Amino acid sequence: MTSPATPARGTRGPAARGRGRERHARAARVPGERLPVRAGVVHERDPAAGRAGEPVLAAARGPGAAPPASRQLALRPRQPHVTAPPATAPLYADAFEVLASWKAPDADQERLRREFLRHLEEHPADGMWRECAGAHITASTAVLDASGSRILLTLHSKIKAWLQLGGHCEPGDTTLAGAALREATEESGIPDLRPLPGPVQLDRHRVRCHPEGTWHLDVQYVVIAPEGARHVVSDESDDLAWFPVDDLPADTDDALRRLAARAVRR
Repeated sequence: MTSPATPARGTRGPAARGRGRERHARAARVPGERLPVRAGVVHERDPAAGRAGEPVLAAARGPGAAPPASRQLALRPRQPHVTAPPATAPLYADAFEVLASWKAPDADQERLRREFLRHLEEHPADGMWRECAGAHITASTAVLDASGSRILLTLHSKIKAWLQLGGHCEPGDTTLAGAALREATEESGIPDLRPLPGPVQLDRHRVRCHPEGTWHLDVQYVVIAPEGARHVVSDESDDLAWFPVDDLPADTDDALRRLAARAVRR
């Protein structure tokens, strides 16, 4: 017979039961604190971990919470994610929208359109800037006179060839068309240029704005100069001159000839 002071086999005293409940509560809390995760969201890349590309579960978010950080991707068909600083985001978004909606005039231009979009998907933070060494988006312009019969070309001070006006995007740019117009205005000295809507051509060409060389993914527009416009040579040009669109300098490359021909058809 069991003594009243001794618990029966298979039972525990109040103190022991209290300690057991405390250990159980601690154990139950640990997983909840360490793993507040939502399956289906992963980091595309976690630079701080030093393991580029290794999937990491992201923290759970309640109903109505903000979307995951831009480096996190939901498990759905891949979409472009803007991970750039806020100053870059408007220009990136505009460039993607312009290229996604643009109707290419032929198969070669369609191939370039898809290549430019792929570049933006792969380089959301720096693909618009010259610091992206492999390639970067640029904007240029065919400047036509008021009659539409002549095009203004620059004798580029570094390349030493006649080219259309244009160049790199800058931090203050918010649209590709705006970047093209800014470059045309700066390089021509002509105010009140009138832009025509949408790109007219895409061109991919090798340049030396990085020591090892890089590619310009150039989105090309058309602007019309006012009647009697007078140009001013900038420090980026050795010269500026008007040329008939059907009589360009002898050493003009095929891309510029195509741009001039497409510009006058607008």
